[in-house]
Amino acid sequence: MRHQHGGKRAAQAAPEHLRGDRFYSPAVDIVEKPDEILLIADVPGAKPEDIDVQFEDGTLTLHARVAPRYGEGVEFLRQEYGVGDFLRVFHVSEAIDAAKISAEYANGVLTLHLPKSAGLRPRKIEVAVKS
Repeated sequence: MRHQHGGKRAAQAAPEHLRGDRFYSPAVDIVEKPDEILLIADVPGAKPEDIDVQFEDGTLTLHARVAPRYGEGVEFLRQEYGVGDFLRVFHVSEAIDAAKISAEYANGVLTLHLPKSAGLRPRKIEVAVKS
């Protein structure tokens, strides 16, 4: 799997402005296991119903909407936390079984399970003993 952003993880990525909205690139970990690839993304402040994961033509798109923390007219003594949606796009190889992709969300962390296609999984060959 290739991702569109590289480099070191930052405490909070700078926002990107697309279509007039503010988007942050969520920090992710990608872990390869024998039968699947796990993509773990930090999306603090998002509610499960506001997370949209799409897979189409080899492209995996993660979009998590985050509502503002405060109402209008708040006067900050200091403000370090920027609020905006999370958006990240990954190009996924044909080695993933797209029909079996699943996602789970807990405590601000989204985990995507990307199962490897059966033909690409390691397979143990049993050795028969002939007498």
